[in-house]
Amino acid sequence: MQLWEIQGILEAELLWEPVDLQMEIEMARAADLMSDVLNRSQGGELLITGLVNSQVIWTAELAELKAIAFVRGKRPDQETIGLAKSKDIPLLATKLLMYEACVRLGMRGLPGSLGTIW
Repeated sequence: MQLWEIQGILEAELLWEPVDLQMEIEMARAADLMSDVLNRSQGGELLITGLVNSQVIWTAELAELKAIAFVRGKRPDQETIGLAKSKDIPLLATKLLMYEACVRLGMRGLPGSLGTIW
């Protein structure tokens, strides 16, 4: 699924531009514990999270995640957005709850990080 499709499904705002909206996202994972992301990452995933600090960006880079979607209307500060931009990690922000974001993506065919449809 391409990033522009995910943006539409989640009714999300891009937090920095320009972003490659044609970027292919193969699967997603939802987590607020970055240790869980590091322990189970397969790389190339979309991370759905409610955490908005710089550790999320560092974790995404280390785990080779492709993009991050912040849920519950949360938005990182400008320093964190700048860090993501410097690492070329697209950021999305949605007002949806984490559960709703996962359900919407799963119903549209984006598999979870274990390769299953949610």
